[in-house]
Amino acid sequence: MNLLSFFLLTVFIHINVHFISVSSTKPPFACDSSDPSAKSYTFCKTISPLSVRVKDLISRLTLDEKISQLVNTAPGIPRLGIPSYQWWSESLHGVSGQGPGIHFQGPIYSATSFPQVILTASSFDAHLWYRIGQAIGIEARAVYNAGQATGMTFWAPNINIFRDPRWGRGQETPGEDPMVTSKYSVSYVRGIQGDSFEGGKLRGGHLQASACCKHFTAYDLDSWNGTTRYVFNAQVTLQDLADTYQPPFRSCITEGKASGIMCSYNRVNGVPSCADYNLLSTTARAKWSFKGYITSDCDAVSIIHDAQGYAKIPEDAVGDVLKAGMDVNCGSYLQEHTKSAVQQKNVSETDINRALSNLFTTRMRLGLLNGNPTQQPFGKFGPNDVCSKAHQGLALEAALDGIVLLTNKAKLLPLSKSKTKTIAVIGPNANVAKTLQGNYFGPPCKTITPFEALKGYVRDTFYHPGCGSVACNSSVSIDQAVKLAKSVDNVIMVMGLDQTEEQEELDRIDLLLPGQQRALITSVAKAAKRPIVLVILSGGPVDIAFAKRDRKIGSIIWAGYPGEAGGAALAQIVFGDHNPGGRLPITWYPQEFTKTPMTDMRMRANPATGYPGRTYIFYKGRKVFKFGHGLSYSKYRYKFAKVDQNQISLTQFSNIQALVNKVPYLSVSDVGTEYCEKLKFSATVGVENSGEMSGKHPVLLFIRQSETRHGSPVKQLIGFQSVKLAAGEKADLEFTLSPCEHLSRANNDGLMVMEEGSHFLVVGDQEYPISILM
Repeated sequence: MNLLSFFLLTVFIHINVHFISVSSTKPPFACDSSDPSAKSYTFCKTISPLSVRVKDLISRLTLDEKISQLVNTAPGIPRLGIPSYQWWSESLHGVSGQGPGIHFQGPIYSATSFPQVILTASSFDAHLWYRIGQAIGIEARAVYNAGQATGMTFWAPNINIFRDPRWGRGQETPGEDPMVTSKYSVSYVRGIQGDSFEGGKLRGGHLQASACCKHFTAYDLDSWNGTTRYVFNAQVTLQDLADTYQPPFRSCITEGKASGIMCSYNRVNGVPSCADYNLLSTTARAKWSFKGYITSDCDAVSIIHDAQGYAKIPEDAVGDVLKAGMDVNCGSYLQEHTKSAVQQKNVSETDINRALSNLFTTRMRLGLLNGNPTQQPFGKFGPNDVCSKAHQGLALEAALDGIVLLTNKAKLLPLSKSKTKTIAVIGPNANVAKTLQGNYFGPPCKTITPFEALKGYVRDTFYHPGCGSVACNSSVSIDQAVKLAKSVDNVIMVMGLDQTEEQEELDRIDLLLPGQQRALITSVAKAAKRPIVLVILSGGPVDIAFAKRDRKIGSIIWAGYPGEAGGAALAQIVFGDHNPGGRLPITWYPQEFTKTPMTDMRMRANPATGYPGRTYIFYKGRKVFKFGHGLSYSKYRYKFAKVDQNQISLTQFSNIQALVNKVPYLSVSDVGTEYCEKLKFSATVGVENSGEMSGKHPVLLFIRQSETRHGSPVKQLIGFQSVKLAAGEKADLEFTLSPCEHLSRANNDGLMVMEEGSHFLVVGDQEYPISILM
């Protein structure tokens, strides 16, 4: 089935689900206590172990019934009282109707729309990320309890590394740093699934909702220069897999305990991800102890034969994915070809049973085969828990904490509420609510555009779009915008990108502002009475070096796609009701970076060929703004108050000494878990707000080596904490450091190793030396 056919099928299914479920106020479930036959089924006896229940259920199914359950739109099995189930729902930054499992026709007609993930990540606040996941999980369960959902498996978070600034889906991710992305994945998954922030609350029990970590793995190209994600073969070294591409997925599984994984469209080193036994079974299930279900991306099974030619016949593709460890196919390919694959012995019924075991275990953990879900754990949530004041307040908090102040010349911001009498709000993003949402969003509780929010501060606020759209190549009214700019006290321009410039299946060609945006900005800035405020809405970075240099552009703000409360958050920052503290989670590259092919997956720079490397960890080229950059209306000072170690001796254990004598480095796996624990130490960073305004400030702790060698990082983030400080207040933040994790690097074979040499802990402009002795 081609993608268009699959889309039309999805629309048809969604429409039918709508008409069926609109008339229903009860969520679908199995094992109804009022059904006499249910009492005889072992799979309905909740006191029995899950494994026993699942085995009993599978044993009652015919081969045709088994096959019918291997696709995302799984039909019901009426004779056993099992309703249909939809595996595909979306909740990237709020419950969304973009998957067929959710609809908003009923008592719940909207959901809280949090900032797009890339902006949420800018807060560097893991507890905030957890609270957002928690709120999304509560709203998801409320939608299900209201009878407006046919599934509780949500295909989020997207934890691919934002490797290339042109990637249209980079906005969906927590950025370019593997450790930040890992922490985000754990926080979000624990929140949405109903776990505690620290983890361990679920203990294999009920799920509030099911999270699915995607896209496994090395997926970060949609469509570039004729290469699409459907055919792309990502050539990735073991070294880059070990320290860049895989850590977020490992954390999502081992720490977050995610109940789902999505394998990606692309091939990795020649093998389609969904057909890679080493990836799905050896790595995820055996090495990382993954216990959940694995879904394909939509139509990813069909392309293994139809587009990639990896499988010679459809039945080969079916056999490849089921034997590799995949469980459910988003699409219809397994429904159409599994029966013939069994007949041709491409796949066995045992393989099918294994997949079904993972699928039905997930549904049971969600409480959907345990009787009426509203009488089970999480059954109390309903319409009043969606778009609650608490959740809307959290959406505002996330936007406030994420927005990044990039420049603030001569302390232009914050503007005075009493002295500012007239302002002009100019730009194609200034008065469009939809742009604030990014992609994969549901109908928001309420929205206010930047123009509307700013008007709440200054009565005489005037608006002009400047361009008819962000493309800014038609309906451009520079003269009118300039005329307006001359007539007011202050000008705020809201420019940047939207989903017509970057989104799924739409990677950018360059890093410049579209069309005549630059001309509009510079013309307005030149004409304005005072330096202007420039606001950029975008998911990916933009080369705005011209604006950084322009003396008539006093302040630059990056607001990402800030969600339903983004307009209000922006206005509060501009007029000083909130002190900005966000810091960039991705490097802002110059336009010249676009000479680097998106298809080159190497992370490390190669000076001999001019390859610049990728992400702040390895990139050695010019930057417009650095990873972690972000200003405040206050100033913060740092010092290393206390560090328990300045030398790490790896010769103190006799069995390690023997290993050192044989090799020039020490493998972390050879050190072992016990010794790695003993090597841990703490570093205390003192932070002082030396400004005149209270603020929330993320403190980023990096490590760098005295010299980079063997592909070691330029520098790397090893810890972050967010602290609220009043003007003049001080605080001490303690970081626990593990040399095995933080002072190691991946070698060419993908092994994490430690080498003798000097390292430096870095926070702001302060450094502290740490030596490794062997």
